[in-house]
Amino acid sequence: MPDPSARARRRTGTGIGLVLALVLGAVLLTALPDDERRGDADGCAPRTVASWSADDPLTSEFSRYGDDAARADDWTGGDGTHSVRLPDGRLLWLFSDTYLGRVHRPPNPVGESVAWRDSTEPLVRNSAVVMRDGRLEATLPAPLFPDPAPDQWRWPVAARVEPRSPGSSEKVLRVLLWVRTAGQAPWIYGVPTATEVATLSLPDLRPESVVQVLDQRQVTDPSRRVLFGTTLVARDGWTYVFGGDDRRAAARPASHAYVARVADGALADPAAWEYWNGSAWQTRARPRPVLGDGRRTGVGSAFSVVRDGETYVLFTMATGTKGLTTLAAYWACSPTGPWHGPAKEFTPALPQSGVAAYNPQTHPALSGDGRLVLSYDVNWMETTGAAVMLSRNVSLYRPRFVTVRLGPGR
Repeated sequence: MPDPSARARRRTGTGIGLVLALVLGAVLLTALPDDERRGDADGCAPRTVASWSADDPLTSEFSRYGDDAARADDWTGGDGTHSVRLPDGRLLWLFSDTYLGRVHRPPNPVGESVAWRDSTEPLVRNSAVVMRDGRLEATLPAPLFPDPAPDQWRWPVAARVEPRSPGSSEKVLRVLLWVRTAGQAPWIYGVPTATEVATLSLPDLRPESVVQVLDQRQVTDPSRRVLFGTTLVARDGWTYVFGGDDRRAAARPASHAYVARVADGALADPAAWEYWNGSAWQTRARPRPVLGDGRRTGVGSAFSVVRDGETYVLFTMATGTKGLTTLAAYWACSPTGPWHGPAKEFTPALPQSGVAAYNPQTHPALSGDGRLVLSYDVNWMETTGAAVMLSRNVSLYRPRFVTVRLGPGR
């Protein structure tokens, strides 16, 4: 990951990884007009994390599948974890940088009793794995989304099943993509370039098209470029799509969060996107932040938002040095805020010292009965030697899961 060239990038495989661990966030929102708020009369109420526990069965399922050496072209590890429920009941897991190949049983070459992979195993920019009835069963041909140009790549983020067009009875899968371009320090993880939307047919998951919805190349300062799709929430005929900038990569203290909305069935239509400009929704507007002051508060470019009744709950990494290990929660009555928090912080388990947690993502398809399933990615904290560490211990580059229960906040 430290070398921005394509060849070195394929060797390291840290991908969306560690940069997101370093883009840490809390939330502080400015006041918004009354028509952008929902009060208690509408059922919105403060929410906080009441309890959490490790979801060992789900974490173990990814270990089982990744360690299975029956095939040489399937997933053995990845980050940027997102999921979407398909109409036939299957669950599709989407990943950014992904190791394929085989995993070897312990002991590994340095005598440790952990599964390991050869450092020459292939790494691709993105992948998708199908789960049925709680069991991972197949990796789609990878990469699922080819590079758009030399020295550019696509990372899939949030996805949704929606009508092929507004009002259509035919359903398709829409996947948000981040396009990044190889760059020099501090952009060793790639320069933010554009947001795209891919359309996949159902049920065969065949990629049909990729459309660019927001080109950021005209924004001179890369730290001010906004990529959308880290998370989305469907509500009342709209898809609210959240995004962030990468100010942390440019050694600025905090990143901002933004939100756009699109009518059902129109995610792949750039003209249908409306951006929050600070006071109203507008097409072709420069989006304005909905949270973060750019100095002491903000979020990482990868965070997650989920609805709990009439309340929106946001999960991100905590601020300061705790952001390498600790998650925080915030709440609001509208996608545009104002956001309140942090409500509560908690520290999930890490496999060993020297690793970081990042990219918290909720998985609504696995949630219910008052609980939320949340994943977080783990990675070696230092860019130097990352490829060696990820090969020696495959658990350092796989998602881990917790079950969170929400309760009344303040």
